[in-house]
Amino acid sequence: MPHAMKKGIATVAQHTDFDEVIDARTPAEFAEDHLPGALNLPVLDDQQRVIVGTVYKQRSAFEARRIGGAMVAENIARHLAGPLAEKPKGWRPLVYCWRGGQRSGAFVTWLRMVGWDAHQLEGGYKNWRRMVVAELDTLPARLQFRVICGPTGSAKTRVLETLAQRGAQVLDLEGLAAHRGSVLGGMPGRPQPTQKSFETSLFTALRDFDPARPVFVEAESRKIGRLHVPEALIQRMRTGSCVALEASRAARLDYLLRDYAWLGDDRSALRAALARLKGLQANETLARWDDWAGRGELSALFAELIDLHYDPLYRRSQGQNFRSLDEALRLDTDTLDNAGIERLAEAILARSESR
Repeated sequence: MPHAMKKGIATVAQHTDFDEVIDARTPAEFAEDHLPGALNLPVLDDQQRVIVGTVYKQRSAFEARRIGGAMVAENIARHLAGPLAEKPKGWRPLVYCWRGGQRSGAFVTWLRMVGWDAHQLEGGYKNWRRMVVAELDTLPARLQFRVICGPTGSAKTRVLETLAQRGAQVLDLEGLAAHRGSVLGGMPGRPQPTQKSFETSLFTALRDFDPARPVFVEAESRKIGRLHVPEALIQRMRTGSCVALEASRAARLDYLLRDYAWLGDDRSALRAALARLKGLQANETLARWDDWAGRGELSALFAELIDLHYDPLYRRSQGQNFRSLDEALRLDTDTLDNAGIERLAEAILARSESR
């Protein structure tokens, strides 16, 4: 084992040393955030936890433990007969709850009685969360970021995907945030994660990068949809070297029409997104855009969004936020089809390897 462990206890730094990580908290707690890859096997479900807490406050700690104990025993028995029924003798799980207290402690006791080398996470999820926050303050400073810039419709996300396919290190912030960062940025069928879950995903990605190699990332603002990019990361990105994609307006419009074609079938989502621009555009302009959206006239709508919203916003923000944009590698293209995107990725990698 790479770390010495107290009997039956493990630290957050040791969480990858186990065959499986079990989250013993309620489904609601698990949904907000959890350790990467954890399996949710609650010892109390959401309703049961409320019942036990109410009994504790209104009657006594003893009554709460008596009632809760019966619920915990029943739930653990169901887990043992269900998801854990086929686990081999040598299986080594790590179990955690909110603070590393009674919920995970009870589960670990039963697992060890069966004969498995189960461990309880010291300090529980609370210690995990403390570690994630601390690491997000320090990890970005160890990495070299190459920031892909360009106005909306420049296929920055597709370029990043192509770079990743070619073996480059890529931090896909929009993928982790389930949002494309623009007014039309919601991803169909993918709600945004919670802020805590987003930060756990960021920590996991940053931790696994090789500091000796560049990390490619898309230029982003402090917010992606309703999620906030951690301050240390956004500041480090803004000091990174830039690659500016300078696609023609025609190429960008064609790309947007392909990339957001689904909005032609979900016109209510499109109209709702445009309504969020109230106060940023003239009422007459918004009325015209709403009419086009309702009739599915995406070409006219996206063309005006480029001219009146996206490009002015890009000009105001990028020069102020990314200090090396003036010295950026600039790549011109008149097409953003698959071949054009491949050429952009090749050019970026060639320059990166020559630095």
